[in-house]
Amino acid sequence: MNIKGVNMKVIGIFLLGACAFAADLSGNWLVAAPRNDGTFARTYFDIKPDGTTNKGEIHTPSAHYIITEVTGGSDGFTLSATYTDNRSVRPMKYEGKIVGDELHITATGGRGTPREMVAHRVPEGEGLYPKKNPIPALHKVPYNGLAKTPPMGWNSWNKFGHSVDDAAVRGVADAIATNGMKDAGYVYINIDDTWEGDRDAKGNITSNKKFPDMKALADYVHSKGLKIGIYSSPGPATCAGYEGSYNHELQDAKTYASWGIDYLKYDWCSALNLYTNEEMQAVYQIMGDALRQAGRPIVFSLCQYGRNEVWKWGPEVGGNLWRTTGDISDRWMSMANIGFRQNDLAPYAAPGHWNDPDMLEIGNGHMTDDEYRTHMSLWSMLAAPLLAGNDVRDMSQATKDILLNKEAIAIDQDPLGKQGTRLSQNGDQEIWVRELAGGAKAVALFNRGDKAAEMTVKWSDVGASAKPKVRDLWAHQDVNVEGGSYTATVPVHGVVLLRVK
Repeated sequence: MNIKGVNMKVIGIFLLGACAFAADLSGNWLVAAPRNDGTFARTYFDIKPDGTTNKGEIHTPSAHYIITEVTGGSDGFTLSATYTDNRSVRPMKYEGKIVGDELHITATGGRGTPREMVAHRVPEGEGLYPKKNPIPALHKVPYNGLAKTPPMGWNSWNKFGHSVDDAAVRGVADAIATNGMKDAGYVYINIDDTWEGDRDAKGNITSNKKFPDMKALADYVHSKGLKIGIYSSPGPATCAGYEGSYNHELQDAKTYASWGIDYLKYDWCSALNLYTNEEMQAVYQIMGDALRQAGRPIVFSLCQYGRNEVWKWGPEVGGNLWRTTGDISDRWMSMANIGFRQNDLAPYAAPGHWNDPDMLEIGNGHMTDDEYRTHMSLWSMLAAPLLAGNDVRDMSQATKDILLNKEAIAIDQDPLGKQGTRLSQNGDQEIWVRELAGGAKAVALFNRGDKAAEMTVKWSDVGASAKPKVRDLWAHQDVNVEGGSYTATVPVHGVVLLRVK
């Protein structure tokens, strides 16, 4: 394959550096690993033979490494590199040799099995990591008027990851339009990472061959009465190593608007190689301003894992929701550890601006139905976005019953917009309360323990009358109450979700 005039024999992506062999290794090199979507995962490195502690720099698809040490010779060398992201230091080691005009490398450090790669020279300066742009002065980006209740829909990442494509998105839109999800409020069909192609001669972002016509796809989703979302990063690359929006924020926002995009998830990723956490607000403000100028209402979802207390400044950059945690996985401990740690963030949730503990894992198969009911109940109590992450084209009846529980959804979508908080905790048992419009309360009895447990809530503790009207939202029936309290047996990792008036 010929890339920019260089004949490529590519085996994979690699990380490399050296300085001891100036005659052979100094300068710029490239590995271009082909992806199945027609794009290339390019790794550039600039080797500086006169470096001291910095003997060169490596620009991988999603990271920036500093070369620190080289030993050996051209017939067999070992090199070391370090990746620093303002949060951690990650050392790497590589072994290789020079064969003709090629560098043959085996990455022996880092994650996964050793990887063999081949690199070729490219013109000096090509592919160097971009310089950090000046930080703009802070100002308030006006509220866009969107997301007055937490966004509901679907996101591709949890189930499809890198394999998402046009056909899958159309199939999901078909399913959501007909299986009751649209009627229940799930309207956003969000494409996560790996849709991106290269930029054209004018710098416009294009989609890769998995998505041959993004505007046509948006039109199709809209024809189903649904909305469509997309993904990018304020850094040079996304988490998966695709093209980010760095230096192209307004251009990308206008492109999204021209396609008909309704929602943008903006993931910090490689921006951490350029900016500090303290500069994050200003960096997100750039895209917030761009979306305001794009000519189309677009929900702005900040994804930066709760760094720098984003809940305190998310609205200031035009954010409608902001991630408060690291990535969720389809495991009880992951979901519980994330969800039950959101209590202190309640003051920062309000109509148009929501704490986001990440997407739903309901139906992906690694939790029990009781655990998934807890997942749905807890996210509803938290006024969290409800973004399904399963394959909605083929769901079990149990999964449908959980995702389509309109009474639980009504708690999540309550127009008062107040996030629930923990009322009490006794070992593994927790009671949470959420104030609802019209004076009602949502009360959730959560059993995080490994045995079924009897739990009691006193109506006086939740600010209700001695004999309120009570409905069990998973049993879908009214509850007769006597004596100023209610006791229920809550299953292992389960929940009883009540609406109290």
